[in-house]
Amino acid sequence: MTTPPHEGAPAAAPAPAALAVRHVTHEFGTRKALDDVSLTVPAGSFTALLGPNGAGKTTLFSLVTRLYDNRSGAIDVLGRDVRREPAAALSALGVVFQARTLDLELSVLENLLYHAALHGIGFAAGRRRALELLDVDGLADRARDKVRNLSGGQMRRVEIVRALIHRPRLLLLDEPTVGLDIASRAALVALVRRLVAQESLGVLWATHIIEEIAPGDRVVVLHRGRVRADGTYEDILAQADAVELGAAFLKLVGNSGDTAAEAAA
Repeated sequence: MTTPPHEGAPAAAPAPAALAVRHVTHEFGTRKALDDVSLTVPAGSFTALLGPNGAGKTTLFSLVTRLYDNRSGAIDVLGRDVRREPAAALSALGVVFQARTLDLELSVLENLLYHAALHGIGFAAGRRRALELLDVDGLADRARDKVRNLSGGQMRRVEIVRALIHRPRLLLLDEPTVGLDIASRAALVALVRRLVAQESLGVLWATHIIEEIAPGDRVVVLHRGRVRADGTYEDILAQADAVELGAAFLKLVGNSGDTAAEAAA
């Protein structure tokens, strides 16, 4: 016989979002790089931050990672405010910026072990974790190769492995496919989608490339520092009354020459 739940028992609190940004504005002098931006990345989801170059994507990432200080609004990582609890918040996220930051003269494994040590992970545990992720990534056979001998796509994959060494719950990727060929770009997107499922990650993937976004994804459209649309892939199409995302994007942000060129890239 099943015992019915106690009627007066409190409901379990919902799990916090991987990332919650609320009413964030950021200025450089008189220019607003972000204007009252709010968005959410649910845990275990792939969320695309779609916008042309100069939309404010990198500024937002810099605020989330505390490279810049958010003086308005609030930013929470797994329920931890990045201003009030920076250590707890930052320990829960991994990040891959546009600029490559691997040491070219070290091996793949040495790069990963160095990063693990920065997070207080011992040598043996760091090595196990690094080799586990490299196996998932398909780069286990390159662990002892110097990074300079890898292709651009392989370097990016190593950077993703490095960002996951300390088992974060949120992964930020800022235009990670810039400079990659079509095949390498597709492989990188597929890897991150696989990791969302295997590691239960919340992912914020900043891009201006429509083809990197798939039905079922969450999409945040950012243009000139403002959120123009936020919802599922299908929500965005419905909001713009469009049948494909490129057309929806152009309707939402305006068909300027620069924006059209970015959407077609």
